[in-house]
Amino acid sequence: MSAMPTNLEIAQAARPRPIADIAAELGLLPEEVESYGHDKAKIRLSVLDRLADTPDGREIVVTAITPTPLGEGKTTTTIGLAQGLRAIGVRAAAAIRQPSLGPVFGIKGGGAGGGYSQVLPMEDVNLHFTGDLHAVAAAHNLGAAFLDNHLFHGNSLEIDPQSVRWPRVLDVNDRALRRVLIGMGEDRDVRESEFHITAASEVMAVLALSTDLADLRARLGRIIAAETHGREPVTMEQLRVAGAMAVLMREAIKPNLAQTLEGGPAFVHAGPFANIAHGNSSVIADRVALKLSEAVVTEAGFGADMGFQKFIDIKCRLSGLRPSAAVIVATVRALKMHGGVGRIVAGKPLDPALAREDPDAVRRGCQNLAHHIGIARTYGVPVVVAINSFPGDHPSEAAVIREVALASGARDAVVAEHVVRGGQGAAELARAVWSVAQGGAPDFRFLPERESTLAARIEAIATLVYGADGIDISPEATASLEEFERLGYGGLPICMAKTQLSISHEPALKGRPSGFTVPIREARLFAGAGFVTAYCGDMRVMPGLPSHPAGEDVDIGPNGEIVGLF
Repeated sequence: MSAMPTNLEIAQAARPRPIADIAAELGLLPEEVESYGHDKAKIRLSVLDRLADTPDGREIVVTAITPTPLGEGKTTTTIGLAQGLRAIGVRAAAAIRQPSLGPVFGIKGGGAGGGYSQVLPMEDVNLHFTGDLHAVAAAHNLGAAFLDNHLFHGNSLEIDPQSVRWPRVLDVNDRALRRVLIGMGEDRDVRESEFHITAASEVMAVLALSTDLADLRARLGRIIAAETHGREPVTMEQLRVAGAMAVLMREAIKPNLAQTLEGGPAFVHAGPFANIAHGNSSVIADRVALKLSEAVVTEAGFGADMGFQKFIDIKCRLSGLRPSAAVIVATVRALKMHGGVGRIVAGKPLDPALAREDPDAVRRGCQNLAHHIGIARTYGVPVVVAINSFPGDHPSEAAVIREVALASGARDAVVAEHVVRGGQGAAELARAVWSVAQGGAPDFRFLPERESTLAARIEAIATLVYGADGIDISPEATASLEEFERLGYGGLPICMAKTQLSISHEPALKGRPSGFTVPIREARLFAGAGFVTAYCGDMRVMPGLPSHPAGEDVDIGPNGEIVGLF
């Protein structure tokens, strides 16, 4: 059997359809489409006014078991399922986040899907695309510049320089910028600061959660950058920079339209990480797609304890969106690892132990799958398990996954071959998911009560979602939470920042951990985005590069083509 082409080779061999044709088939008017060349476009928000009375389609959210460092194929399954739904006659669209350059050139590589379930143009989606991430970084850093300029020119707002929590951002993994000294060139007001990756910026969260341009402008104005000496918040509105930040975001708020490898619509918009941010594509992209499609397949980052929990408790709570079904992606190799067999290390060959037939190891690892199914059911969302198939998987192992999934409350569990067969390889999965989605989620509910304290809602997520015995909040975090409540922000939802490699806060705890307590070291208020972030354990907001970054293999070929991107 010949080797399967690489993701890049498959993408470069494709012949994308004109984006105007994709838009027309969706029902968009020519004046609602702003083309960026032949195969990508931005969509004007006026379409939401025109279609205000049009019923929404069904929203299907794709999440996963606890992933390995290689990921388990959520984006690929999102795209493959959208292709599969179209293959069975459902008007479907995919909605995914825009990849950050950090993972693209770091460990993970590209984020546009894989195999025969990709979004095109693959290179553009992974590299700059329509410039939205650069707009986020520019707006964020403009706010930082105005803040420091205010301090330099007399500080009429009486800002306490030691209270400043507004960092700079950069869309590159650069651990050397985690702690920096700024102001040294002025020989005064020198202070310690930091850089975050752009995906962790509050401006990114604002982009992802805004409902229109006016809402974006208002949210940017509510961002708290510092406090006065009297402990009162200082906002971007008070710094008189929110309007300029909104101007920089004026085009970025328009969702991007691309296409799947099979010529179906795919919306690619916003890119918050799920481990340090809320991990979902934009509310606006989902709303536009729901008006134009029968089914919208959207991805929530990492496992159900991460992006899915935030999809419900942040994105749905703040937007009014409601899912009709959840798809949990599982792979045999990851479940074996959770069952105590083999290791998966990015950049290294697959451990031979993971290739050997071992249904007992899969069964042990399925405790992790059962927990994630339980999380979705806690929110009243019906579940279908997608068994993302890889060469070398054994039927006996898939049978174990299906058995455990059904026993744990999933409506169905289906082997999907969308990586090698595209939409036809996901047709059976699509039939199962569409059957469930048409019934909706009549028992849908949120987890934490809005009336409880911030600390109580953090504990609810830790105990009811992660399965922890409780939380251990540092004195610093406790003081911060009490301050947020004093300022009137006690009703905001919680965004937990923790490792994606375990249901717990500790990456080494695989499977279904128990008997652990989640340490909360710090809490930060994101008043513009509309949530409070609790940082669990040793979470970093500026990732680092591995010893052999994926970017080492990326280059320009002799004819100007991109090589080495994956």
